[in-house]
Amino acid sequence: MGIWRQIGEYLWIVKKDPNRPRSQMTSAMHFINRLTILLFLLVMIILIIQLIRR
Repeated sequence: MGIWRQIGEYLWIVKKDPNRPRSQMTSAMHFINRLTILLFLLVMIILIIQLIRR
């Protein structure tokens, strides 16, 4: 699986592959990955806004 497709799945942009096996541990890992990507994007937006204001 490509990295861009995986990021798209984490951010609910791309539909998930129904044939992929699921488990509790992978669900928890995907939740943590979603959270870190969203927090990273939020911080990047805040930094860009601060740089524009200067």
